[in-house]
Amino acid sequence: MSDSDSALRQQLLAYFQGGHAHAGFDKAVADLPAELRGSKPAGQPHTPWRLVEHMRLAQWDILEFIRNPNHKSPAWPEGYWPVGDAPPDARAWEEALAAFHADRSALEGLIADPEQDLLAPIAHGTGQTLFREALLVIDHTGYHVAQLILLRRLLGAWGEE
Repeated sequence: MSDSDSALRQQLLAYFQGGHAHAGFDKAVADLPAELRGSKPAGQPHTPWRLVEHMRLAQWDILEFIRNPNHKSPAWPEGYWPVGDAPPDARAWEEALAAFHADRSALEGLIADPEQDLLAPIAHGTGQTLFREALLVIDHTGYHVAQLILLRRLLGAWGEE
């Protein structure tokens, strides 16, 4: 692996963890009280639960597209959003976070693998590359993490400026 290839992989992996131009997913969901996970501040279209599930579903879909040539993406938009505003039960929040982390780890594993060509078109795609899909996940998650932080501020559950 060349030095530039290694550096590019390390940069992508660092952005998955957050902390560069934006807060990371883990910081945005940390210690959110259970009673606020389904709360929707006035004038806002989403709850924390809906955003977390949306990020999880979108990331899962992208991962499956990368590694499974037979994957069928959910219908847009309904397949990328949960039905309700709140987790259906007490375990759903933790399960969503665990699934998000597992899929993120799988994506990081693909990016870190020098056998994976970051710039080669995905064989079953229409020109997409692992690099492009990684940027898509980073950008999408970053956008919704910012929304989640705004919701937390509006709900009085974000202590940092």
